[in-house]
Amino acid sequence: MKHTEQLTKYVGNFIDELVKGEMTDVVISPGSRSTPLAMMFAEHSRIQHWVHMDERSAGFFALGLAKSQQKPVALVCTSGTAAANYYPAVVEAYYSRVPLLVLTADRPHELRDVGAPQAIDQMDMFRNYVKWFQEMALPEDSSTMLQYVRSVAARAYHTAKEGNAGPVHLNFPFREPLLPDFSLDNVWGEEGYTSHHSLSSGKRTLDKWQLQQLKEQLSHYKKGLIVCGPQMNHRLIEPIVQLARHMQLPILADPLSQLRSGLHDKDLIIESYDAILKNEAIRVKWKPDFIIRFGAMPVSKPFTLMLKSNPNITQFIVEDVEGYREPNRNQAQFIYADGSELCNQLVEHAHTWNFDKKWLSMWQRANEITKACLIEDQHAKPLMEGHVITNLMENAPEESAVFIGNSMPVRDLDTFFMTTPKQIEVYANRGANGIDGLISTALGVAASGKQVTLILGDLSFYHDLNGLLMAKQYQMDIRIIVINNEGGGIFSFLPQANHPNHFEVLFGTPLHLDFEKVVHMYGGNFTSVDNWNDFSEVVDTSFRQHALNVIEVNTDRQTNVNWHRDKWYTIEQALNDLLETYQ
Repeated sequence: MKHTEQLTKYVGNFIDELVKGEMTDVVISPGSRSTPLAMMFAEHSRIQHWVHMDERSAGFFALGLAKSQQKPVALVCTSGTAAANYYPAVVEAYYSRVPLLVLTADRPHELRDVGAPQAIDQMDMFRNYVKWFQEMALPEDSSTMLQYVRSVAARAYHTAKEGNAGPVHLNFPFREPLLPDFSLDNVWGEEGYTSHHSLSSGKRTLDKWQLQQLKEQLSHYKKGLIVCGPQMNHRLIEPIVQLARHMQLPILADPLSQLRSGLHDKDLIIESYDAILKNEAIRVKWKPDFIIRFGAMPVSKPFTLMLKSNPNITQFIVEDVEGYREPNRNQAQFIYADGSELCNQLVEHAHTWNFDKKWLSMWQRANEITKACLIEDQHAKPLMEGHVITNLMENAPEESAVFIGNSMPVRDLDTFFMTTPKQIEVYANRGANGIDGLISTALGVAASGKQVTLILGDLSFYHDLNGLLMAKQYQMDIRIIVINNEGGGIFSFLPQANHPNHFEVLFGTPLHLDFEKVVHMYGGNFTSVDNWNDFSEVVDTSFRQHALNVIEVNTDRQTNVNWHRDKWYTIEQALNDLLETYQ
């Protein structure tokens, strides 16, 4: 009985401390060794617990929930390879700066490395992909140990969310018996206990001397670009827009920047810059003197090529806390300061600069021309992958969310997602750029109450079919648009496509699967569409059904490649005429 009391109060105080820190959600995968954590999380009245059978999908589900809530979500699993299945989601969380609290149950020390079942080395198993690891002490209920477990809970929660957010891993060794006793007094700790969650942190800002230096440096330039890459800070949107307005500079807005949608002014937003910069002549002749970048590196490959071919462009890369996100290894000046505050500081000095007005109008005109080329046939047959984006945005309701898959879908989003006054959040897993766990992550976003539309390819859909279980278990509202081109469509744009002897087996990888049967197995609705009227009708209906809806859009890889290349050629010709005007 003494062991059970120690176990119950130890775990109870740990969970209660997380609740005091405002944790509200935990994702649990069933197992025996994790019984104390699982049952006590489920028992706490202020914790929403989600149960997922597959740890790999569970990790991504928690990732999506944490992305949406922008606060730590806990993961609980048993010992052994269960914890190893979290690895892809932990890696993604680390690189995309999403706070997770990974709680792995373990065998006690005497059962390690002696051939006991379901026992692997879980010590610091995620290595460089967590912000902090702690091997927890064996449960005790002395006042000293209850203070200890609360302090670790508080530290873990704050470490996950403070600075650049990310995952934290705590490993819990438990001896049998594993069942807690909820009949005990003070299961969650003594009344009136003062929480450890009394930490506070401030924003980084440039001091007066640093700001003066930046101001003087900018005064030597005429042509600049403000770039906003993937980021989820909605407080940053208006300050960036105001900075661009005062500086009279174009904003190259990544599709994941949250700048292409909403009620803010979009006159200076260049959403078609990826298509514009596919023109090599423009990359050469329209070289900016400087770039101020907020957020992660943009999705756009042509933007990257512009930087690679012009390594002397002065880059100011703004990071709220810290980081080194410059994959080209070009010279860059990193500004570690709160992005919103920096914009406000620079606006105060904007009258001292005299940037080239012709430069701005040139980008705006190029954007108009390019957009016209991209959307001119958006309702024509056959269905084209890029226009799935433009047609979806026409049908998506206010305050909904779009989750975009990697490989081809995110690149089509970059090209075909035009600015809109609708308030639509856009999510993706761009930390490690993988195709795994996309269904689960999107469902995690949907779990926060948002109406989510996931767009992904057939390979990505297949890769995470287990994730659909959560939609069935919790009757979740999500529509999934599957671009089915029978394989890896993005490889058709790469040099591998020029090697037909090996292309289909190694890169094309057609699945030849009937997804309708799978969707029905999970209780969802399945529709395959072959024209835009049906597409719009099915999407519109799905937003009223509040259920799992899978919409399959069948396309042909080679037709899609040819169509995209025709678009690029048309845009290039139109922009070449503009180049002559702005010599």
